[in-house]
Amino acid sequence: MTDVLTMQDALLTLQKYWTDRGCMVVQPYNTEVGAGTMNPATVMRVLGPEPWHVAYVEPSVRPDDSRYGENPNRLQTHTQFQVILKPDPGNPQELYLGSLQALGIDLDAHDVRFVEDNWQQPAIGAWGLGWEVWLDGMEVTQFTYFQQVVGQNLEPISVELTYGVERILMALQGVTHFKDMAYAEGISYGEVFAQNEYEMSRYYLDDADVETAHTFFKNYTDEAQRMIDARLPVPAWTYVLKSSHAFNILDSRGAVSTTERARSFSLMRRLAREAGALWTERREELGFPLLKDGVATSRVNEIAAAAVTAPNVMQPVQKAESAADLGDAAQAFAFEIGVEEMPPHVVDATLPAVKDAVTTALAATRLEHGDVSVVGTPRRIVVTVPGVSAHEPDAETLAKGPKVAAAYDADGKPTKALEGFARGKGVSVDDVVTAEFDGAEHVAVKQTQTGRGVLEVLGAIVTDVVSGLRSDKNMKWNDPELTFSRPIRWLVALWGTAVVPATAGLLTAGRTTYLQRTAAQPHVDIASADDLVSTLEGAGFLLDIDARRQAVVDGALELARSVGGTIDIEGEAGLVDEITNLVEEPRGVLGTFEERYLDLPEQILTTVMRKHQRYLPVRDESGKLMPYFVTMANGAIDDDVVRAGNESVLRARYEDAAFFWDADLKVGLDDFRKNIDSLTFENRLGSFAQRADRIRDVAQALAGHVELSGDDKTTLTRAGELAKFDLSTQMVVELSSLAGTMAREYALKAGETPAVAEALFEMEKPRSAGDSLPVSTPGALLALADRFDLLTAMFAIGAKPTGSSDPFALRRAALGVVSILRGVPTVATVSVASGLEAAAARLREQGVEVSDEALAAAAEFVEGRFGQQLRDEGVSAPLVAAVAPSAGTPGAAEAYLADIQTLSGDEAFAALVQVTQRITRIVPAGTDASFDASVLTDDAERVVAPLVADLADNSHGSLTEWFAAASGLTDKLNTFFDEVLVMADDEKLKAARLGMLQTVVAKAPAGIDYKELDRALDA
Repeated sequence: MTDVLTMQDALLTLQKYWTDRGCMVVQPYNTEVGAGTMNPATVMRVLGPEPWHVAYVEPSVRPDDSRYGENPNRLQTHTQFQVILKPDPGNPQELYLGSLQALGIDLDAHDVRFVEDNWQQPAIGAWGLGWEVWLDGMEVTQFTYFQQVVGQNLEPISVELTYGVERILMALQGVTHFKDMAYAEGISYGEVFAQNEYEMSRYYLDDADVETAHTFFKNYTDEAQRMIDARLPVPAWTYVLKSSHAFNILDSRGAVSTTERARSFSLMRRLAREAGALWTERREELGFPLLKDGVATSRVNEIAAAAVTAPNVMQPVQKAESAADLGDAAQAFAFEIGVEEMPPHVVDATLPAVKDAVTTALAATRLEHGDVSVVGTPRRIVVTVPGVSAHEPDAETLAKGPKVAAAYDADGKPTKALEGFARGKGVSVDDVVTAEFDGAEHVAVKQTQTGRGVLEVLGAIVTDVVSGLRSDKNMKWNDPELTFSRPIRWLVALWGTAVVPATAGLLTAGRTTYLQRTAAQPHVDIASADDLVSTLEGAGFLLDIDARRQAVVDGALELARSVGGTIDIEGEAGLVDEITNLVEEPRGVLGTFEERYLDLPEQILTTVMRKHQRYLPVRDESGKLMPYFVTMANGAIDDDVVRAGNESVLRARYEDAAFFWDADLKVGLDDFRKNIDSLTFENRLGSFAQRADRIRDVAQALAGHVELSGDDKTTLTRAGELAKFDLSTQMVVELSSLAGTMAREYALKAGETPAVAEALFEMEKPRSAGDSLPVSTPGALLALADRFDLLTAMFAIGAKPTGSSDPFALRRAALGVVSILRGVPTVATVSVASGLEAAAARLREQGVEVSDEALAAAAEFVEGRFGQQLRDEGVSAPLVAAVAPSAGTPGAAEAYLADIQTLSGDEAFAALVQVTQRITRIVPAGTDASFDASVLTDDAERVVAPLVADLADNSHGSLTEWFAAASGLTDKLNTFFDEVLVMADDEKLKAARLGMLQTVVAKAPAGIDYKELDRALDA
């Protein structure tokens, strides 16, 4: 016998734990499911009003995770343990942590964290909010508050816990490969399942017939529809599951395009919704069997009583002090909003929002108070206000009545209007006064407003602030009145030593705070408002974000220095900010990985560290990556245990990356390029290969607008031939953010020139606002061609963005075009119109209809992004309007902006602009820029005429060149305007004067609105 917890024992332990807490046990479903969620015991049972508490094992089949059994913890069939708690019992996190302890996990030694996960399943129209639960860096459970399933908003809310059993057991048994786990006494996991993993991986990745899978998908969706029509939701759902598995097979074979994915999801979502709606109808027809007179049956209701065996976040509420006990001295006010782990960005947004709300609310009272301070962590928002007075002073107000003219008749006697007003206020007409309201005389009554006590005032503020909490994504839980990013579970509110009587939803404020869940005494009473912050900080929490961030930075740098390395804090600023709001009590742990992984491209290693694990990479003094990383645990842990766990996780992820890397290097670039022909970009627009061909040809067309060296032409040709090849590589299929990066790496490995490799990398840039731009001209041309093709194609088929919907990221593409044309000088001569027209011509060659209206709409869309980008950069509205005529040539507009910056302090330039805008106001649109100087008669205009005639044509030049050439005209034009009547009675003379003035404007830079530029310079 052995003391090791086998997988079999773990499943029995979980089953026992949850059945002891009122859950019933059901069996795995009898067809392939991608997750325990898809079993009807979850997806159907969370619908409707019936309570449901269930636990079951679910073998979950995910073809895309096939690794032939070689990856340490990635399997095509893995074991999930599924728990549904309906309704939310109020303390599901505590119940969950209790289950980990039941498995033998020492919560004091391990780092268990709840990391944001906005779960959604488009294929069934479902979403929820919650977390990935990390055990020493490894995701071991998905924890979700379901909000909607099969398109139905849920009431009551269900909690889903999905355990990754293999991952948990690997950590418990200390093994680094799933094959080495003890499944049962004397039997390893590999001995039982390795053959299955290899053979099914072979099937899903290599041998599954694509046409057969397509046929399966169609047949299964057809049968699901037939069962829906027959009003049989259970078999209908079975065929929805079968169709989902067929789709997953196609996906694992790389046979699903973006458009096919969207269309298939739409079909499966519709079928799922119809099956779900039918299920709910059938349960109602059956009288909702799990409800008896609207109350849960005794069995499924047991969890309500069983839950008390776990620590509960809801503590008894103390009786509030009476007003007589409070005294008259000012006291500090403090309150804490206790929340289940907020996402990092929500912490950043919520603290200032709460500060504004409290500040505004206090300002609306007559309480004296000090400055409002708000600090917080992922689990708590803490507000403190010193010196809050015990009472509001009484205040005298005027209640407005009718106007004086309506209050008294011609004889000065009270009218019925005045008598009625006085009666309503409980006073005599003799008690009214007159006062001015909004500039008019009214009768009024003086009223004394008795000041309220501090507890009444603060109680209302606490209630309003908590009830008003909102985030970018909000959810419901077991509290029917509250809505926020994550559940609000406790409130502390104190004025001095007194509890502030406040309620929000089901919560009542008290004096009991909640420390770390694993603390020896997790619930602590706060004696007074002055003690709240000190108590929390004394427990180890760093409440102030800046202080917490500094602790993260200092701890990480100290650990890096211990191995002769450092961390690029500035380069990793975004990640540091995220880590700061993932923890309350940061504790750094230094981990390492095998040096052999450094043979992989650095971008792969750092992407895995940052994106998947939130690790800070360690570098040497030269910036070279070292085989170390720093992770930030939350609170006291066993460093060695946590280090080993995180190292194991990273090893598995790097094994995955090495698997993809080795497999990809066996395939030639031209073969990859051919393979993207099997990926449909959009049905009406063809495959990704056809799109890549268009990008190649559009880039060549754009090259005609710029100067290219011979080497650049060769680079552009070859890079164009390989464009988008990496979309069919396994690495990019798995890590899509590495598109372009892997193209460069694989191109270099295949012997392509560095210039070609760099152009392939640069064509994906910029990836987002603020990202670096292409440096080489071939790279910039390919990047522009990529975006011009996307924009033109999508506008041609009517797929332009609407509201918040932008599935093809056209806004990002348009901003990319603008950024490149503004920021890469060698392509600044390319216009938006020329790029869109080149793309349209190539699409038409393919047989795609591109209307003039679509092109005009696309141009307007891109130019609109240009203006928005300038405004986002803080450019003034008049200056944005001044360069608006150049929005179609962002490169020229950027040059104008630079010139304006240079010349903006020059009074002579401002005077030239002013006289030019005066001309644009006077001269009618359409006036020819020509004139007969012999017709001119006045001395002032005869002085101007030869200067205008000799003025250099700067219509396509810079503002600085124009200023140098035309500044001598300013005073003479002003004299002309002072002494000459432009609109002469003689038509020939008027035409000559207007033509001369128009010539001045025609020789000025054409891409400027001079009226707006004059406004901008005058601002």
